[in-house]
Formats: sequence, C-alpha cells, structure tokens
Amino acid sequence: MTDLPAPRFRISRYRLLAWIGSGLACLLSLLGLILCWFHPSIRLPLKPGLDFTGGTQIQVVRNCGVAPQPSPCSPITAPEIQRQVAAITLKAADGEQPPNLGATSVQVLDQGRSLLLRLPALSAEQASTVLQSLEQQAGPLLPSGTGIDTIGPTLGSRLLRGSLISLLVSFAAIAVYISARYSGVFAFLALVCLAHDVLITCGLFAWLGLLRGIEVDSLFAVSLITVAGYSVTDTVVVFDRIREQRRTLAHLPLTEQVDVAVDATLTRSLYTSLTTLLPLLALIFFGGSSLFWFAVALTVGIAVGSWSSIGIAPTLIPLLVSR
Repeated sequence: MTDLPAPRFRISRYRLLAWIGSGLACLLSLLGLILCWFHPSIRLPLKPGLDFTGGTQIQVVRNCGVAPQPSPCSPITAPEIQRQVAAITLKAADGEQPPNLGATSVQVLDQGRSLLLRLPALSAEQASTVLQSLEQQAGPLLPSGTGIDTIGPTLGSRLLRGSLISLLVSFAAIAVYISARYSGVFAFLALVCLAHDVLITCGLFAWLGLLRGIEVDSLFAVSLITVAGYSVTDTVVVFDRIREQRRTLAHLPLTEQVDVAVDATLTRSLYTSLTTLLPLLALIFFGGSSLFWFAVALTVGIAVGSWSSIGIAPTLIPLLVSR
C-alpha cells in the first residue's frame, strides 16, 4: 500500500471558495453580455468592431510637434468632430443613397494628436471628401499618419460567422479528443472550463464595450480560440496526473487523489502560465494600440484558464466521478 504524499496545497479545502469566486465572475460576465444585448446602440452581447459590421475606418495624425515645422494643435473633442462630420455632404453613386454620417464614431487619441473615425462604407472619393473636411477642422494633418481601411458588410458578416464557427468547431474537437482519451465526464468538465474561460473573457469585453466603447474584432476571435487551446492543454496535464493517482493511490478517497495530483502539477502550471504571460505583458505595454486589446484578451483568458484548470475542473471530479 502506497503512503499518501504530503501535498503542500490541498485544493479540496478551498473548493467552495473557488466555486463562489468563479460563479460571481461568471454572473458578472453574463450581466455584462445581457446589458450589451439590450443597449440601444449595440444590440449584441459584445460591441462589434469594423471587422464584423463592415464600414470605413479613418485614422489621422495631427501635425503637433512632429514635423520639422510643427504647428500648435488646437484642442478638439469627439462630440465636436462628430457634429462636423455629420454635416458633410457626400456625393452618392447613381441609384444609391449617400452614406449617413450621423452615427460616426470618433475617438480622440494621444491627447488630441490623432483621431480615429468609424463610418459607413465609403468609396475612395467619399473618403477623400471626409479627409478634406478633417484637414479643415483638425489640421494640419500628417500624410504619413493617414490610414483608411474599408470592409464591406458582406465580408464583415462572413468574418463574424466564420469566427463563431471556428470557436464551436474547436470546442467540439476538444470534447471528442478528451472523450477518446479519458471519458465523457472528463470531456464535460473540460468544456465547463472552456465555457468558464471564454465567458469571463467575453464578459470583461462586454463591460469594456459598455463603459469605454471598446469594440471586438477578428483578433479577439483569434484570442478566444487561443485561450481555448491553452486552457485544454493545462487541463489535460492535470487530468493525466489524476488518472495516474487513481491507479497509484486507489485505496484513498478520490478527493485525496485529486489533491495529490493538483499539488504535483501546481508548480508546472504556475511556471508555464507565468512564462506565457510575460511576453503578453510586454505586448500590452510596448506593442502599440493595434495589438493592445488582443494582448489584454489573451492575458485575461490565459490567467483565467490557468485558474480553472487548477481550481475548477479538479474540484468537480469527486462530484461526478464514482469510485
């Protein structure tokens, strides 16, 4: 008979606290998603970005102390630019209505040095007209800092549908893999952890969309799929050790076996998570605005995924797996 190793950390003693903490985080996330759904300007669980809705994004940089002969930048506000853009008259193509610029989204960045506008899909001529108006209102502008991106509504809907399908397919593939390697109960627990990780990550961005106007794009969908893969990798390591302990310590209660398995993998899980988070933190602080929210989503998802593989999946096994 094998003696019980003395675990430094017994997760079963804190399982109620773990369930309460994760439950509250999931409830807050669900609340954020529901509030987003009923918000009159969003009407979806998350605020979709240009990638999913289609439209034109214009980013300009004002000549404020950048060029060899800089001009002082006058103070501007987003509502002021919105009113001025809404008053622009655009030429429409034959048989079409001119785009409605009344719902233009404007962000003032870098203490007024740059502007980010999200508008309906514009033609090259229409986008040029908007740029000319911005030159008069917020200029002078740096030509090298001007960027125009246009995505049609059809492509946007395809990207949204493709992102959802990719996420669902990844969930299904993970369930099949774990069912084949372990059992249906373990597959169910892995999917519970995946849903937990994805829900909390989405919930955070739902609240950011409500409070800060943060939008999700195709990079956010990529981050969710990455989080799902990382989460299941961490969970499988714990499941492997639990399966070993069930054979080695078969004479002990399942709760004790789980404690020994989690303790044996705890250092590995923490070190792996830390080394993964370090480059993501570097992206957050030094990666620039284009990768900032992508890195934030990955950081939150991986941190939550590490927690669920240690504190959620193992503690639920004694409730669902019989001796």
